[in-house]
Amino acid sequence: MSENSTPAGPSTGRLYGVGLGPGDPSLMTVRAVRVIAEADVIAYHSARHGRSIARSIAAEHLRADHIEEPLVYPVTTGTTDHPGGYQGAMEEFYAESAARLAVHLDAGRTVAVIAEGDPLFYGSYMHMHKRLAGRYPTEVIPGVTSVSAAAARLGTPLVEGEEVLTILPGTLPEEELTARLASADSAVVMKLGRTFPTVRRAIERAGRLADARYVERATMSGERTGALADVDPDSVPYFSVAVLPSRIGAVPVPVPVPVPEPVTGETGATGATGQVVVVGTGPAGPLWLTPETRGELAAAEDLVGYTTYLDRVPVRPGQLRHGSDNKVESERAEFALDLARRGRRVAVVSGGDPGVFAMATAVLEVASRAPYEDVPVRVLPGVTAANAAAALAGAPLGHDYAVLSLSDRLKPWDVIAERLHAAAAADLVLALYNPGSRSRTWQVGKARELLLEHRAPDTPVVLGRDVGGAEQSVRIVRLADLDPAQVDMRTILLVGSSQTVTVRRGDGRQIVWTPRRYPEKPLAESPSPENSPKAAN
Repeated sequence: MSENSTPAGPSTGRLYGVGLGPGDPSLMTVRAVRVIAEADVIAYHSARHGRSIARSIAAEHLRADHIEEPLVYPVTTGTTDHPGGYQGAMEEFYAESAARLAVHLDAGRTVAVIAEGDPLFYGSYMHMHKRLAGRYPTEVIPGVTSVSAAAARLGTPLVEGEEVLTILPGTLPEEELTARLASADSAVVMKLGRTFPTVRRAIERAGRLADARYVERATMSGERTGALADVDPDSVPYFSVAVLPSRIGAVPVPVPVPVPEPVTGETGATGATGQVVVVGTGPAGPLWLTPETRGELAAAEDLVGYTTYLDRVPVRPGQLRHGSDNKVESERAEFALDLARRGRRVAVVSGGDPGVFAMATAVLEVASRAPYEDVPVRVLPGVTAANAAAALAGAPLGHDYAVLSLSDRLKPWDVIAERLHAAAAADLVLALYNPGSRSRTWQVGKARELLLEHRAPDTPVVLGRDVGGAEQSVRIVRLADLDPAQVDMRTILLVGSSQTVTVRRGDGRQIVWTPRRYPEKPLAESPSPENSPKAAN
């Protein structure tokens, strides 16, 4: 119940926002029926044709002596010549409607604004509430929403356990819808009608079309339910919803990407060809995941990865997790591809961006050999450590930069040293991954020596450790003062160029940034006519 904190005097009427439920009059609450019966004025919204769904739901409870106030929209989905456009026309309409109801309230009459569903859930009543609730005693009567009605009519759980329900208006742009649907556990998209083609494309792009359901006029005359993929777009009214039900216990389906025929005798329980998607979790936990990655992690039957990275992914019922040590990339990739050949939908979990010193290369290398050439493999980007640390430090990567790994486990140190010399001589900012570990303790010191041959001692170096994690720290030191003992495998180093600067801002925070403009080198002096080759002849 929503009560006005400063009710008006005793002669003032009372405002009610009454939720009628999804359409079936028998789903109205006892409180809603009682308020309608006791009200002096019944107000309801309708289009220009004058028919009101809200009034039709409440019709059997209306009295002959009720004062009815139809609030007729001046425009719905059509055009308007109002100088303020659609928004201006609607604002004027709501103001005029509120003024009409205020006349009754000032006269001491009780006004019930009836609305299908719940009054404060995508309902028109809320526009009256915002304009009147602060002036008159007000009570809101909740109602059963179309979301609950749709789930009930489908007989399908919406959310279970720790799943999150996402409710979206179909009027959102297609890209926004796609991103939100891809990351959702379960979802309901409202306001279909003309938006249906856009919503359908967004659901398909999010890989959820096969399990999407459609509900039209739930609990009302003309109710229709079914698979959303089978619905004719021209037949969809405004009062319909798209439902992506709970994933828990659902039969997984492949995303709509071209796939080869299943390997004979090695399809999964669904009979579908499996696939592998390599995802990056970013430098830390859920805040760094992209919507697309969230969706793939939720849809996967199997998660494969380094145990530390798997621990960042929420546990889901029915999902299998296969953790392993950090030094068995090829074996991990082969295991994931074998699962896919047996029809499983597999997500290989990598830290940061999977294509930057991570699992994407390992998976694609194995997938390029028999017998895995026909297994569908996709790679989804993630936030890499260099970008994450740079953002926290300021903008050290604002100009050209090079990315190198200091680990000599997969390439000889001579190659690393040669590349450090070349990048430093080119005056590039450097992002140095894998700088040190318990078994590699001298590389940072040697790299500092090599860089000092090309960089000034006061060149800023960003040390980003455990970025996004519980032990996050970002420090800026001089290159000459870089202490190898303070660098471990969870640290990334960003070494500035000759143009990189550090600034201490007004709040005392030190930031580092590299200008986007690079100074022009002076042109070589042109030979004088006397000394030119042409003059010598």
